[in-house]
Amino acid sequence: MSPNGARVFVFLQEKGIEIPVEMIDIPGGGTRTEAFSKLNSLGQVPVLELDDGSHLAESVAICRYLESLYPEPALFGQTDKEKAFVDMWCRRMELWLFNVAGDVGLHEIPFFAEVVNQNADYAADRREVYLHRLKWLNDELADGRTYLVNDRFSMADIIGMGMLLVAAFVNLHVPETLVHAKRWEAALMARGSFPKMPGSADAS
Repeated sequence: MSPNGARVFVFLQEKGIEIPVEMIDIPGGGTRTEAFSKLNSLGQVPVLELDDGSHLAESVAICRYLESLYPEPALFGQTDKEKAFVDMWCRRMELWLFNVAGDVGLHEIPFFAEVVNQNADYAADRREVYLHRLKWLNDELADGRTYLVNDRFSMADIIGMGMLLVAAFVNLHVPETLVHAKRWEAALMARGSFPKMPGSADAS
């Protein structure tokens, strides 16, 4: 399962939403077909087909749309202030950590050689940046909170789950010395919705 697809699956599980799902064979080129390009011209998953036949891409956009249909539990925040902080932390997790781990994969995994001009030195730099930013996250969580926003599980934590999944694919892990980040990681992994990590006994 792709990390972005995993976000939507986690969201669905946390909400208790059941919708028909069609799995795409990404390694087999399923997102690079003409048929799939009609669903998403960028050739990326996930894609949500709406009742009117239109197709919504981008995981956060899909989850926000589903939140409007199924408002409880509120995963994008309850009050206006909390919603703003969830948005802030979604951006932080996406730009500061998820994308950095993703860059490592883009420049190291052979599948993506057709997508980018892979650069091993850049990948090595991104690894260092990722670990540096984990230290920043550790400091942010030093107040002892379990989750990123108001100590309530939110979409920001779901993006964090995706980040951990991407990182695991390229053998990037939260160091044991970062005790606050490890506490947050453990809280996410304890949730029944947490995606199976690469290398786990029941990972598919």
